Amino acid sequence: MKELNVVLTELGISKVRLAKYLGVSRQMLYNYLAIENLNDWPKEKAAKLLSLLNIESIDELKDIKINGEYIIEVENRLKEGVKDSSNKEVIADLKGFNKKEQELLSDIINLLKEKLATDKTKETYNTYIYLHHFLQSMETTEELKYILAYMSKALGFTDPMEFVFNNDKQFIFESIMFSAMTLYNNGGASKNKISETHKRFVQDIEHKKEEKLSRTQELNSAKVQALSELGYTEINEDNAKEVFEKIAEIQSRKV
Repeated sequence: MKELNVVLTELGISKVRLAKYLGVSRQMLYNYLAIENLNDWPKEKAAKLLSLLNIESIDELKDIKINGEYIIEVENRLKEGVKDSSNKEVIADLKGFNKKEQELLSDIINLLKEKLATDKTKETYNTYIYLHHFLQSMETTEELKYILAYMSKALGFTDPMEFVFNNDKQFIFESIMFSAMTLYNNGGASKNKISETHKRFVQDIEHKKEEKLSRTQELNSAKVQALSELGYTEINEDNAKEVFEKIAEIQSRKV
């Protein structure tokens, strides 16, 4: 099976993707590749591998001419096979969503799984941590949706004159974003020139954190006072409504 490994390497097919295409674990794939004769593989898996390489028997490996056209053909078959296999795996968890929603969620989940499976660097992990924070905040910060729209347009996925959110706000945001990205890409924003701007950025974040902490402390204080006035020691299902109403009353006294 050395010839097979050589061909897979020249095609740039990772073991992770091939395992997904065949519908097996990576460990199982390594076990298969350690077998000297493809005829000893499960028939279904052997047939899928031959189909991917567009050959009828393993003996034809030596006749394969790996050029740009062949690589593209194999890549297309691999993509379709991985997508079909992954969709079957994910689709069971997507009941209750319509077909388009299922396809979208499946594509996103599979993309994240593949990236995290193949790239174990700290940079990739942190990138998806930030993505998680981004998604968590989309409902409270509308500009995040405009950022996604801008990037989709800039990368050529979406018509630049498509506005699916607030038309005016999205138009203004995209125009400002374009100016900022142009300045960044053209080298017109050196670290020295914008250090004061970044300092204000940090100060603004710290100010918001202080406000949030102050607000939390204020709510905790009001909660303790409400429990004390009502004669309770904790909030539970039975008294929650009464306690929250008392908290609102206490806060209104300060207005």
